[in-house]
Amino acid sequence: MECRVEILSDKKLIGKHMKMSHADNQTFELWKSFMPRRKEIRNSIGTDLFSMQVYSPTYDPTKFNPNEVFEKWAAMEVTDFNSIPDEMEAVTLIGGLYVVFLYQGPANSGYKVFQYIFESWMPNSKYLLDNRPHFEILGEKYKNDDPDSEEEIWIPINKKGDRIV
Repeated sequence: MECRVEILSDKKLIGKHMKMSHADNQTFELWKSFMPRRKEIRNSIGTDLFSMQVYSPTYDPTKFNPNEVFEKWAAMEVTDFNSIPDEMEAVTLIGGLYVVFLYQGPANSGYKVFQYIFESWMPNSKYLLDNRPHFEILGEKYKNDDPDSEEEIWIPINKKGDRIV
């Protein structure tokens, strides 16, 4: 699977979030509450949607725990935080070094890509996982469970030997 490494600048996001675990996955409910209201975000940059996960500092994807709680966001990038719709919040996605994978396929098979990233790609790369949000960019080609759906998976990394924040 091909990937690229990018330095991402900080991004301002507005959206909704929920605490959940993989065992108690509420992603559908989160997006169901966000999508009808996304047009209320008046200062959005483009139409891309951000699905962001904020894990604890001790998160280790190689020791998968389906009950580990994390924060999941449904959001859009914005120019500023001057206008935030009711029941939505602002968050800054901290930039830095990321590895980016293009995933094509249905969302319900995405776990195979994450398994590859953390069990194969990461151990054999010159990078380590960093403690910053993970996210997916759902652009024009994203079609949820359609086999032709496309999304970008962004994983925070640091070069091995660099200090992990």
